[in-house]
Amino acid sequence: MISKNELKYIQSFAHKKHWAQESVFIVEGPKLVGELLASDWELDSVYGIESWVGSWNKPIPNLNIVSEEELERMSLLQQANQVIAVAKKKQYEQPLSFSSQLTLILDGIQDPGNLGTIIRTFDWFGGKQIIVTEDTAGLYNPKVIQSTMGSFLRVRVEEVQDIPGLLAKQSSPVYGALLEGHSIYSTEFKKEGFLIIGNESKGIREELLPCINQAISIPKFGEAESLNAAVATGIILSQWKDNL
Repeated sequence: MISKNELKYIQSFAHKKHWAQESVFIVEGPKLVGELLASDWELDSVYGIESWVGSWNKPIPNLNIVSEEELERMSLLQQANQVIAVAKKKQYEQPLSFSSQLTLILDGIQDPGNLGTIIRTFDWFGGKQIIVTEDTAGLYNPKVIQSTMGSFLRVRVEEVQDIPGLLAKQSSPVYGALLEGHSIYSTEFKKEGFLIIGNESKGIREELLPCINQAISIPKFGEAESLNAAVATGIILSQWKDNL
């Protein structure tokens, strides 16, 4: 049985001031918690109903068996899903490395669903690390975690304060998604480099524009005014991978 303090603590992760400041975060559902248990990420506690516990044939650290009613009260989802885990935020010991890979830079992506989908899409295409600006949605926002469908375990996401300063030290190409850029279908992408995706409505901020040495664009064939940021990222990544 879960205590009132535990219940109140887990419910508090619905608010940014808690999930942003705490050293732990919430993961919900059998798929995500299963991947989490199979990874090297540390868990603080797990709350599962008996049917889920019985289906898991490996040791579960700090397990608490709860009723469906208790899980429903704890859940941050519209419909509770068998298990909730409280996991520790990842602390990376090694600095970011930019050799032999594409690094995605997200500039002000503020919708949690977009961020989670971009992380998931980047994982699909083999991407390993993403740099974000401070005004990008937080990785540990429960909505972001859920929409990554587990890809947050494989894609490193780091906030960088001085992105222009970082890029100034690099020799790899910096691709920027702009409306007036060169068509992605005639761009010769390199395996190593950076891809900047801008804010959903404002695009790439002005101070990052001088960092771009290869402006790219997805050609428009129909009448739609714009593309969703996550969809655009997926299209560009598909062309990048196909070009290697």
